[in-house]
Amino acid sequence: MSDTKDTADGAVEAGTAALRPSLELLWGAGERPARGPKRGLSLETVVGAAVRIADAEGIDTLSMRRLAGELGTGTMSLYRYVPGKTELLDLMLDHVQVELIEEYDPAAAEDWRGAVRAIAYGTLALHRRHPWLLRVNQSRVLLGPGSLRSMEVSMAGLRDLTDFSDPELVSVLMAVQSLAAGSARMEIEAREAAEEMGLDNDAFWAGQLPYLEKAMRSGNYPVMASLSEDAFSPAFDHFAFGLERLIDGFGVLVDQRLAAR
Repeated sequence: MSDTKDTADGAVEAGTAALRPSLELLWGAGERPARGPKRGLSLETVVGAAVRIADAEGIDTLSMRRLAGELGTGTMSLYRYVPGKTELLDLMLDHVQVELIEEYDPAAAEDWRGAVRAIAYGTLALHRRHPWLLRVNQSRVLLGPGSLRSMEVSMAGLRDLTDFSDPELVSVLMAVQSLAAGSARMEIEAREAAEEMGLDNDAFWAGQLPYLEKAMRSGNYPVMASLSEDAFSPAFDHFAFGLERLIDGFGVLVDQRLAAR
């Protein structure tokens, strides 16, 4: 029993040690103690520049050397602000999360339906603005002040979901954000594919048209052949349609629990 406890305590200690540099930067004084001459930058300036590079060039191009060049300083000087790229990425993720509630404020919505829409469109806008978010594993993101502020405002907007338990409210948040992130991924990857292939959407489908027409005439795909010409029209707002049906589903449960009262 003692050995098991010692092992568990050791794992906690190791985990705490691994996370401490990022957590201290997120929740500490905002600056990393360092010896030497007075520094001409701030941690906020460093993180902001890193976000701009990732936005413009992609997360794979971001390095401490590239960041130093952007800031006009030596690479080694950056380590006085942030220990390395891992910690830098933690700070970047927290830095942008608060944007989710700036343009679309869930807490300012008239009801929970408006709050859900605000969360959804805020998440979509966030990923459109920072496509690199889709390249980062966010399953275990450290919760800093930006992330917690975003969650605080989002959950406040969902609080009037009748009789929903706290785990259910978290599930609502997860479902809505997953829909928005998935829609953003399809949109961004379609744009990237067009750029890589050098073909716009019309040219891409025009190249396939002779083969698809032959396939439709074969009789092997009767359902696909029966679809209307506008079935895949880009004018149809798939995100809005899916979001409203998701909201309708939450509404059914809200009504059921109201009736049960």
